Amino acid sequence: MTPRLARAAYRPSFMVLIVSSLGGCLATTPPHDIGGPAAPNAAFTYDHGGIVRGDRSRRRIALIFTGGDYGDGAESVLGTLGKLHVRAGIFVTGDFIRKSEYVPFLKRAVAEGHYVGPHSDRHLLYAPWEDREKSLVTEEAFTQDLRKNIEDLKAIGALKGGGHVYFIPPFEWYNNDQARWAASMGVTVFNFSPGSGSNRDYLPESDPRFVSSKQIYDDILAYERKDPAGLNGYMLLLHIGADRRDKMYLLLEPLVKELRFRGYTFIRIDEMLRGG
Repeated sequence: MTPRLARAAYRPSFMVLIVSSLGGCLATTPPHDIGGPAAPNAAFTYDHGGIVRGDRSRRRIALIFTGGDYGDGAESVLGTLGKLHVRAGIFVTGDFIRKSEYVPFLKRAVAEGHYVGPHSDRHLLYAPWEDREKSLVTEEAFTQDLRKNIEDLKAIGALKGGGHVYFIPPFEWYNNDQARWAASMGVTVFNFSPGSGSNRDYLPESDPRFVSSKQIYDDILAYERKDPAGLNGYMLLLHIGADRRDKMYLLLEPLVKELRFRGYTFIRIDEMLRGG
């Protein structure tokens, strides 16, 4: 099975697992066995050693985008973010960086003040879907892969200034091993905040679990009304592109405008994760 087919086969399964397992995984206190470049923050929510939500007492949202195989929304996303004066987090794989047509987009994102960070070099699967506690990669393989991703990002002008490096794992799936290994490299692992279903925007129309972009949009707003904390401290994930005709990134502008109308401020992901 090719890497792309493996992603297609595995990733939808994650959506089922994450919904069914959230109740047993999330903790509002940081894990004591994980060191890291950023001090643990009692206001954050953690899952398997990674931060999954910021301070729920503050009416702030961080937009995050991931890119691997597809980047068809690159110009649309940057155009919308610029128009609305939102600084986002953009996390890409080495495979994404190696596509020459996407390099100008990444350099522009850096120049326009977005946080451009790692999503792994080869988009490895770190743990089985059915047994998250088991690691499928060694620490050496993990470190080499992540280091390569970071080096390639620095080569195009990202991650300058010596600050913390923030990392969203491939498939948004990891365990305490990877969080600990990343921390030893001076890297903080985080993941999208669960509940809204925004991350379903990659599913193609041919997938039985396909959800329209309008439904995803409506579900985000419905979740905001349902959660007692709204979307406070929320890290909202969308994809830069996807193998589907119905593109969620085309609804980014009305989504941001509606959430601002509801009283939210958009901040860059590193600011959220620093607790500033």
